[in-house]
Amino acid sequence: MANLNINSAQEMAFDAIVIGSGVSGGWAAKELTEKGLRVLMLERGRALEHVTGYENAMKAPWELQYAGRLTLKQIETHPKLSRDYPYNEMTEKYWMTDSDSLYKEEKRFDWFRPNIVGGKSIMWGRQSYRLSDLDFEANLKEGVAVDWPIRYADIAPWYSYVEKFAGISGEKLGLPQLPDGEFLPPMDMFHVEKEVKQRLEKHFPGRHLTIGRVANLSEAAKEQLGVGRSRCQYRNKCNLGCPFGAYFSTQSSTLPAASKTGLLTLRPDSVATQVLYNNASQRATGVRVRDAVTLQDREYSAKIIFVCASTISSTALLMNSISDRFPNGLGNDSGQLGHNLMDHHFRIGASGTWEGDLDKYYYGRRANGIYIPRYRNLGSERRSYARGFGYQGSASRQGWQRNVAELSFGAELKEALTHPGDWTMGLTGFGEMLPYFENKMTLDNTSPDKWGMPVVVFDAELKENEKNMRIDMANDAKEMLETSGLKNVKIYDNGSFPGMAIHEMGTARMGRDPKTSVLNAHNQLHSVPNVFVTDGASMTSASCVNPSLTYMALTARAADFAVQELKKGAL
Repeated sequence: MANLNINSAQEMAFDAIVIGSGVSGGWAAKELTEKGLRVLMLERGRALEHVTGYENAMKAPWELQYAGRLTLKQIETHPKLSRDYPYNEMTEKYWMTDSDSLYKEEKRFDWFRPNIVGGKSIMWGRQSYRLSDLDFEANLKEGVAVDWPIRYADIAPWYSYVEKFAGISGEKLGLPQLPDGEFLPPMDMFHVEKEVKQRLEKHFPGRHLTIGRVANLSEAAKEQLGVGRSRCQYRNKCNLGCPFGAYFSTQSSTLPAASKTGLLTLRPDSVATQVLYNNASQRATGVRVRDAVTLQDREYSAKIIFVCASTISSTALLMNSISDRFPNGLGNDSGQLGHNLMDHHFRIGASGTWEGDLDKYYYGRRANGIYIPRYRNLGSERRSYARGFGYQGSASRQGWQRNVAELSFGAELKEALTHPGDWTMGLTGFGEMLPYFENKMTLDNTSPDKWGMPVVVFDAELKENEKNMRIDMANDAKEMLETSGLKNVKIYDNGSFPGMAIHEMGTARMGRDPKTSVLNAHNQLHSVPNVFVTDGASMTSASCVNPSLTYMALTARAADFAVQELKKGAL
């Protein structure tokens, strides 16, 4: 990583500044440097070196004090972070503490904030799907929110571009609602998954079960070998960082490519506090940065700025970037900044037991599962809700934990626990959340955080459309599993609050009209054309598929456009 001490005025001037180092920021740095620009990447988190920084990645559970589990002390000191699975003994150093990540909730919102270079690209679930015109056209056709300013044809070449570099393994299906991509060979499905696939697709025409499209290398192509990556080792410890570079992350992929150009300067521990604006030129001139350790302020200048700090942080930065021209936040002429906050709703589905096939098992710990693409509200079907959902899931053999609650003991019990138990299989639905203006984030300036930044206040909730959808998400999962031969199928609903899926989107949406949107078709602020926002904040609607691949494609597309405009003198 290029990480320099920069002090002089000349050293503090760049062609471009990228704020954030996650999926979007990494792509922005790669594309801009490879196109010849001197780039400063700002990251509020600490440095995390590829391979050597992943201190728990090669450890077994028994090598940790609490076997990697969530401890009572962690629950007590981190009441928000400990609400859900991403935070535990093995990952705690990757996340901001509750005391540092201050935020307020008018309604419950789970905000997981990484504290490392690479951001959530180190811990993401890696499921990688394209949006389709079903998604890009839905708002217009249904009269919801505003129309996307792009269509699938605009972004399809960029999906292909980022897929080839990132490395996505998967199966082509030929479905209009889930466009195929540039895939490496798909990972194999387990025996029971194949059996369920066959039966499900026979009994439910139009529904499909496939292996997940995942940013784990089933094999390394030349694009991945060029930055030193290797194929997946089936360890399934991806959220700890991968020393093999087998899944796409900033550290394994885009950062090495950007560093190779010699044009990247990476500055960790740097809190971007304000995007600076010049009223005369009607352009942003740079970024004010507070050192996360010393609290000293510096200003860096640039011709173009890519805001890629992740949805909430990107929008909070824009909202905090006030001036005489923009008293309500940079680029906020429409009044939409902070509104239309979305996430996916999930934690609902069904699971059951598969009888027989006890002579079959599987190899390794596959870092992937199965996927059932959206099938509701396609064609002429109209349910009691708009949009739809997909399922993620997997089959597995029960382990020794199945007998923990049993009262038996002795040699017979020990012998039984040396053999795997029955096959089980579960499906978890991921549903689309509509963009509601009233679902929003605001800033509270009365109680700043330790860096002097205003605290984010969340006011967002699932509404009737999502609640109606969840009925189908549960019942359909049960019906498909039972029809496919599973027994003792039970529905579960563990509740879902915005933020829990860690797919936060919206708050600085793209649109065609500057009066109703923040960004244009190229992810530019309508009123400040040298500022680009390419992370989840830019999303006009959420679709029901994992969004990170779309962020990558939007970022690469915007970077290409920005450099062209810069060369023409338009920025």
